[in-house]
Amino acid sequence: MATNASHVFGRSAVSGPLPTIARGEGCYLIDTAGRRYLDGSGGAAVSCLGHSDAAVTQAVKDQLDRVAFAHTGFFTSDPAEELAEKLVQNAPDGIDRVYLLSGGSEAMEASLKLARQFYLEKGQPERHRVIARRQSYHGNTLGALATGGNMWRREPFAPMMIETSHISPCYEYRDRQESETAHDYGQRIANELEAEILRLGPESVMAFVAEPVVGATLGAVPPVAGYFKRISEICDRYDVLLILDEVMCGMGRTGTLFACEQEGVTPDIIAVAKGLGAGYQPLGAMLSSKRIYETIAQGSGFFQHGHTYMGHPVAASAGLAVLKRLVDDGLVARVGRLGAILRAALQAEFAEQPNVGDIRGRGLFVGLELVSDRSTKTPFDPALGVAKQLKKAAFDAGLVCYPMGGTIDGKHGDHVLLAPPFIMEETQIDELVGKLATALNSVLGKISGS
Repeated sequence: MATNASHVFGRSAVSGPLPTIARGEGCYLIDTAGRRYLDGSGGAAVSCLGHSDAAVTQAVKDQLDRVAFAHTGFFTSDPAEELAEKLVQNAPDGIDRVYLLSGGSEAMEASLKLARQFYLEKGQPERHRVIARRQSYHGNTLGALATGGNMWRREPFAPMMIETSHISPCYEYRDRQESETAHDYGQRIANELEAEILRLGPESVMAFVAEPVVGATLGAVPPVAGYFKRISEICDRYDVLLILDEVMCGMGRTGTLFACEQEGVTPDIIAVAKGLGAGYQPLGAMLSSKRIYETIAQGSGFFQHGHTYMGHPVAASAGLAVLKRLVDDGLVARVGRLGAILRAALQAEFAEQPNVGDIRGRGLFVGLELVSDRSTKTPFDPALGVAKQLKKAAFDAGLVCYPMGGTIDGKHGDHVLLAPPFIMEETQIDELVGKLATALNSVLGKISGS
């Protein structure tokens, strides 16, 4: 049991002891005091199968009975081989290889290093620059953190980071001009990439990195139609690799196994995690094109990277079982229908709420942007800590959700992210929306009364 005398170095040294988790049942987490919490965000969009999937649990147990670990410098394993094969079978055309890791930050770090080595193998050592987008998040290791545009996370470690350029996000709610169509807005924003490549010098740029649907930092912001097609055209024109970060939005979360399927583009590298292991094991993966792999194979023959636990047999067994549930058992196919029901329920509850400015997302990946004035889209004063208050109020109401501040520029703006399990029932959607409404009303009541 967690106590004040705990020796765990947790996320916060000042927030006090957390409740201790005892068990999970479907979409619910239960602490040692018997309190039940509806997991409305899958932790951080992780628990797509909930917390008691028998097939995945059994796969982990069975693999432990065979062998727990064998270093990939000496062995491969059946689970790793089968998981890689199934991922490639379901990936966009051109994706041919899978590099199994332990999480999203590792997958993004590997993606960046692979991009650099690709150009070294091609005899273009001057290509080293990365372009990404403001208000993005790509992980907490130094390379991934430098690539991301989450200023609050970046600032303390800025002197240690690689140089990265950031262009505008595709953030229609705030940035589309009244005179623009959605398509014209997307093309204008996408064209910032070409301008930045030309400013830096095309011969120096190795990759553009983006989340197809932006997760934690912006709150489930999807691109407008045609945006990523234009991005892909620009990358192709200047031989810049397109790296898509699907760590949060991939693995069925937006209604297709890979979020980029809905954009009609094929990236050079895709990073996935979270929903791939579904929380049953720490697992991530970097998927690369055949072109990149063959360039390495025909050059040095060795990717100068690696981690001790990459390709871990038990984690791969869990991932394979998860992928079978998502694809073979049709759970990804449920996401679109349930997502539509969730969006409708949120609209019914909050469409007239003066402090909910935008309800957005895809599938079971939904965000609500909170404002002090909906007509002007004015954000709340950051000093109020609306996101922090909402997280606590929701938790007190028995709901796990993912509020965050700094939506607009790293300081101003608040949103709440919802990413519930794919197994949820319609009655649980009503429960989620009801508990969120209770929490939001509580927070807004305190603010108006202060």
